[in-house]
Amino acid sequence: MSGTGDRAAAPAAGDGETRLSTRIDFDAEGKHCDYLRLPYSVNRSAYGWLPVPLVSIRNGGGPRVLLMGGVHGDEFEGQLTLTRLIQTLAPEDVSGQLIILPMANYPAAKAGARVSPLDDANLNRVFPGRPDGTPTFQLAHYVETVLMPRVDYVFDLHSGGSSLHYLPTAILQWSEDAAERRRQIELARVFGTAFACFFQGAHGGASSSAAAARQEAQALVFEIGGSGTVTPESLRTCARGVGNLLRHLGVLRDDGTAPPPAEPRVVAALAPESFVFALEDGVFAPAVDLGAEVRAGDLAGHLHRPETPWADPEEVRFEAEGAVLCKRVPGRAERGDCLFHLGCPVEA
Repeated sequence: MSGTGDRAAAPAAGDGETRLSTRIDFDAEGKHCDYLRLPYSVNRSAYGWLPVPLVSIRNGGGPRVLLMGGVHGDEFEGQLTLTRLIQTLAPEDVSGQLIILPMANYPAAKAGARVSPLDDANLNRVFPGRPDGTPTFQLAHYVETVLMPRVDYVFDLHSGGSSLHYLPTAILQWSEDAAERRRQIELARVFGTAFACFFQGAHGGASSSAAAARQEAQALVFEIGGSGTVTPESLRTCARGVGNLLRHLGVLRDDGTAPPPAEPRVVAALAPESFVFALEDGVFAPAVDLGAEVRAGDLAGHLHRPETPWADPEEVRFEAEGAVLCKRVPGRAERGDCLFHLGCPVEA
């Protein structure tokens, strides 16, 4: 979970109550499926609203969990995993409450795009949002001020989307509290990711993890797959991980059939050197693949310029030691694009 630094740095939400509404009563027992109504007045629909799918499954006492997918609309593993969970769970399967947003940034998810086509905003960079802002800011405000205060845990399912591909990795927020770091590592172990990677801060307090911390909910983000598509393995990993977490917390019954997950490798991306960026435009030819172990100075790849084929390609080198957790998917890159993300050694 993010530390107090994120709370202090977070931008202030706009004054006023949310303009979003739903017919779901979150205090009601049972399974309730409907939409979060985001007001959206346009030429074709003066009093219209956008239908953000929303589900509450509540049965007695127990942990309360918010599950989110589609925070980035081109990341499909979480959207499909949560859709399947909604279809298969009955109230009697649950102890406590699940609140599920499978397409959290609905306009972006419908468009299959990282950011919303309505305001070019990235939901995971605008928390706590504003009640009087553009659609993405209104969604962020509702999630942080209405949903997150109701839950004990927030699990946000991501992937590399259309520009990146991730090995299964839990994204943890660095804390000076060793006990807090251990709590996060334990949840990553339960989910079953190969890596647990600590980040410093949470995008200036504007991410879902920072939002959950402000609402005193335990949060974890999971990165699984990407490339703008889904694979059978990424779906199995995501579904198995979510089930493992919910059984571990006691929200779902443990039938004892799940094998014990392996310990994740604990790494960190606490310094800028953990990331490799293109410093020129060109077609990137990587020299290593996902999972590679690299050292500072090792060749990461070359940026080629077919438009000037007589010019030598630009060498790209790693600036840190670590494991390659994430790599760029499109061949064409521009100056400033992320090419690789390393998980570097850390004492946790």
